[in-house]
Amino acid sequence: MTDRYNALTVVLEKDIRDGDAEALLAAIRQLRGVLTVSGNVADLGSHVAQERIRHDLGEKLWHVLYPKHEG
Repeated sequence: MTDRYNALTVVLEKDIRDGDAEALLAAIRQLRGVLTVSGNVADLGSHVAQERIRHDLGEKLWHVLYPKHEG
């Protein structure tokens, strides 16, 4: 038996203004089988989460580049 999807999620590489997103939303609406398309407004919570991830990855990269010498 094959899986069936009821929704697809598109994640943008960076936040874009609502006016700039209209062309993208309109293009997705033109695809066959699309019932609705809506944008998800970036908020403080998503910004905080993104910054925490960025910090965490930076810390991990720093430890890879400059490992502590145990002696």
